[in-house]
Order: sequence, then C-alpha cells, then structure tokens
Amino acid sequence: MDDLRELYQATILGHNKKPRNFRAIEDASHEADGHNPLCGDQLTLYAKVAPDGTLEDVSFQGTGCAISKASASLMTDHVKGKTLAEVSDDFERFHDLVTSSPSEEANTDGLGKLAVFSGVREYPMRVKCATLAWHALKSALDGGQTARTE
Repeated sequence: MDDLRELYQATILGHNKKPRNFRAIEDASHEADGHNPLCGDQLTLYAKVAPDGTLEDVSFQGTGCAISKASASLMTDHVKGKTLAEVSDDFERFHDLVTSSPSEEANTDGLGKLAVFSGVREYPMRVKCATLAWHALKSALDGGQTARTE
C-alpha cells in the first residue's frame, strides 16, 4: 500500500507542478467554468469536438489545489481523442472510483493513470477537488454552464 501512496503523491505533485494541456483553446466548440467554493478551486474547461463526434482537443486554465490541477491535467490527457459516449462512460467510472468506500477494492478498469485518484476516497472533502474538472467537462459538453461542486 505504501508504494501506491508514493505513486499517488508523485503523480499528483508532478501534474500539479507541470500540468498538461494548461492553455486556452481559441477555437473551442465547448467551454464551461468550474468552481469549488469550499476549496477555492476555479477553472475554465475548453473542448473542441470534431465533426465525427470525437473530442479532438481539451484543455483547462485556472487555479486550485494540487488535486484539482492534477486531476484536470490527467483527465485532459485521458479523454483526448475519445468519442463523447466514451467520455461520458469515463466520467461515470472516475466518479464511482473516487466516491466508493475505501474499504472496497477500487475498480480502476479503463482509467489508466487516473487510477492514482483511488486514494482520494479516503478523504471525502477532496472528492470535490478531484471531480471539478470532470464536472466542468460534462457541463461544457452539455451546453456550457458553470459547474459547481458544492
């Protein structure tokens, strides 16, 4: 278990320090703001959906805690190139992962590097940080409202 915690910490810290896809997409087809008032995390999620229904590009900008930024960074890498149906499935899988009981074995099927967030379930107050970018992406793809994780 210590190895998993070390991987979790190293991954979170690495993506927080050098987040991937941290930029605006000037010609984004979808955009939404995300805000977690309890923690102060704020981000804007940009998505560009190709005519064939795949997520051609996705990025974010904003400020937040290490978990929030790392989750957004890993999420953008994970969903890029996927269909909207696959992104929706990944949202559900990720949400189930971070909200499941810590006493249960984590189901990380299909989540790749996002599996490091299984440790978040031990800290319920941090679930909102980990899911903020996901809620913003869902909101952007559903029409571009503001996502809140209150």
